[in-house]
Amino acid sequence: MTRTVTLEDLAARIGPGAKIAVAPDYAGVPMALAREIIRQGPGGLHVVCVPSAGMIVDLLIGAGLVTTLETAAVTLGEAGGAPRFQRAVRDGTIRIMDATCPAIHAALLAAQKGIPFMPLRGIIGTGILENRPDWKTMQNPFADSPDPIVAIPAIIPDVAIFHAPEADRFGNVRIGRRRELATMAYAAKKTLVTVERVVAGNLLHDEASAAGVLPSLYVDAVAVVPEGARPYGMWSGEYDTDSAEISRYARMARTEDGFREYLGLAALEPAR
Repeated sequence: MTRTVTLEDLAARIGPGAKIAVAPDYAGVPMALAREIIRQGPGGLHVVCVPSAGMIVDLLIGAGLVTTLETAAVTLGEAGGAPRFQRAVRDGTIRIMDATCPAIHAALLAAQKGIPFMPLRGIIGTGILENRPDWKTMQNPFADSPDPIVAIPAIIPDVAIFHAPEADRFGNVRIGRRRELATMAYAAKKTLVTVERVVAGNLLHDEASAAGVLPSLYVDAVAVVPEGARPYGMWSGEYDTDSAEISRYARMARTEDGFREYLGLAALEPAR
């Protein structure tokens, strides 16, 4: 049964060492939840970007909470590279599991279907296979001639997190066309969502829009956090991305002192 809880309670459900799937910048970034996770400080996180991410991952890395990052890309878009991510890569303080967008989606789809791997062909011949010994090249068992294919192991997140415009009192969540969010929720052991609001009625009762609703069966808890994606925008139109704020973060986060000043972490030492 989906519960409506506080933001603090939602973050407290993410323990040390959890494997967390996070939404891409355009699909509902749970920035308020990320800041609360940083305040509570569970360390040793394995973050899976679905399939890429930006400021939310940079914040978690800068706070020292991430030990493993599985992603196709980390970028602040027009604001440039993600400085805390770049520093962590240079210093070797986090483990990078390099991936591609199709590979991450395939791995989550395998988890959704309860199978150990998903075959993928497009990465054969690329250098990425050299960095992923857990991806196995195998012979297509249905081919009579040599036909290599790559087996991508399933990704089963402990937790999927994202921000959405609304949920109803039953725990159904509107995700619109952002199918990445459904993929995350189907694959994960539990899903935690922040929303702009909780509405009356049942979102699944409207035949015209029910296809864009994630059923409460896949949602463990919801917290109401107005403007919970800022400085990123909300795809449903409530507010736009604050590009100036992201650029300000990019400048400040180039140094450790600047990063901690931005986040107000001077007196906070999160668990590592």
